[in-house]
Amino acid sequence: MSTLRTHDGRSAAEITGASRQDAGRAPAVLNGNRSEAGTGELVRQATQQVSELMRAELRLAVAELKDKGRHAGTGVGMFGGAALVGLYGAAALLVAVIAAIALVLPVWASALIIGGLLVAVAGVLALLGRAQTKRATPARPERAMDEARMTVHDLKERATHR
Repeated sequence: MSTLRTHDGRSAAEITGASRQDAGRAPAVLNGNRSEAGTGELVRQATQQVSELMRAELRLAVAELKDKGRHAGTGVGMFGGAALVGLYGAAALLVAVIAAIALVLPVWASALIIGGLLVAVAGVLALLGRAQTKRATPARPERAMDEARMTVHDLKERATHR
């Protein structure tokens, strides 16, 4: 078995003070003094450190999600405000269109024309939405389920033909 040597000719075992008798143990340094820790102690320390690391990662994840949730809530509120202001703007534009048509027709006729147009647009949108909703139901991944069934069927066939 070859041993890796440093540039001054010493092996890693010579540098760390390890020998064949120390195969199951690794040196530990506590407060600047070298002490030998057993494998069980090292495993216990590693388990404890991994546990502490996982807890710290979870705390970080929770803090990050809280921060992102706060920003998301603020953003949703701003989108809601923008929608409301946009709705008022659309209503003002509709009133302007009604007023423009009222220059040629009576006000009631121009309001009736614009109202009928809006109801027609709403009807078309409702029909399109209904068609899309039908395509989404039932809420099952049917293609994935079919492919899984085919895979299981193929595996069964291959298993019986061997």
